[in-house]
Amino acid sequence: MPRLALLASGSGTLLEAFLDSGVPIAVVMVDRPCRARDVATSAGVPAELLDRNGFGGFSREFDRRTYSQHLAARLAELSVDLVAMAGFGTVLDGEFFDTFGGRVLNTHPSLLPDFKGWHAVAAALSAGVSETGCTVHVATPHLDDGPVLAQRRVPVEVDDDEATLHERIKRVEREIYPRVVTRALEALARGDAVATVAEVGEEPS
Repeated sequence: MPRLALLASGSGTLLEAFLDSGVPIAVVMVDRPCRARDVATSAGVPAELLDRNGFGGFSREFDRRTYSQHLAARLAELSVDLVAMAGFGTVLDGEFFDTFGGRVLNTHPSLLPDFKGWHAVAAALSAGVSETGCTVHVATPHLDDGPVLAQRRVPVEVDDDEATLHERIKRVEREIYPRVVTRALEALARGDAVATVAEVGEEPS
């Protein structure tokens, strides 16, 4: 089976969803001390910290290119075949995506291409749309771009605020993301490209 690396930065709730779904994870990589690392360790999954603080931290001096190179090199050393970003807070340099061309997945809280960027849920509320959703896609150097692999619609309720709407989107995310990653691993095992698992136009069950 191809080897999966999961990149995380926060509470590890997406990682927990992957573990609950039985997705085989070769390693969890984090960019800062966080609960996700503890979740991995408790589950017996190898976890490593490549701390941003060694590359300029969260200042303007952060060396994104060198950090991305080190991360790609370490994942290559671990024979990683597929990368899934799971709340990873560091935007990676384009060379990282070249190393894992077409084999980096991400999830976004909107129906891409609508509402790209960091504030997608707030943007959906401001736009007054009746529905938004969750998208799993192949990540590229361009923010919230790349082939869409799966989407699920989430209605916007009249009394929603950003927190309530985002939580409902996260519930959907925790359902569809592990499934898509499992299908991507199966595709790689067959020698197929990750993009072949796209289910665009379907409403996943």
